[in-house]
Amino acid sequence: MPSAALTPDLLAELAAVAESHGCELLHAEFRGGTLRIFLDREGGVRLEDCESVSKEVSPVLDVVDFGRGRYTLEVSSPGLDRQLYGPRDWARFGGRRIRVRFVDPTTGRRATVVGKLVRFSPESQQIELSEMEARDDLVLRLADVEQARLEPEL
Repeated sequence: MPSAALTPDLLAELAAVAESHGCELLHAEFRGGTLRIFLDREGGVRLEDCESVSKEVSPVLDVVDFGRGRYTLEVSSPGLDRQLYGPRDWARFGGRRIRVRFVDPTTGRRATVVGKLVRFSPESQQIELSEMEARDDLVLRLADVEQARLEPEL
């Protein structure tokens, strides 16, 4: 098992490496022995971006002794069905169709809807969805959202 975790300091180092290659560190996660780093870039992430960030991140992880045990490093773009991670994504993808899995605060049940992200309110930490099949417009608190992804538009 790795001896280091994805601490704020390590995430800042990973973000600096990504930035030095013209990318943004969108998200990093360590699960099941795999460290996944998702990059974003204006105009799209290229294979060369992933390769160069991966080559520079490996020594950083060695220095912090992240991988005393075995682990796999994956560096990639978020993909067409990218997950939305924070306020910047909510604001950036307004007007796009998204798939949202959430817990209904009144029933405690999980539900999934696909709709157009009409509005994000940073003040109230809520999103508004419209154009959902067989459902009225919906306002959700971000605290109730378990996961949100873009719906690929082909």
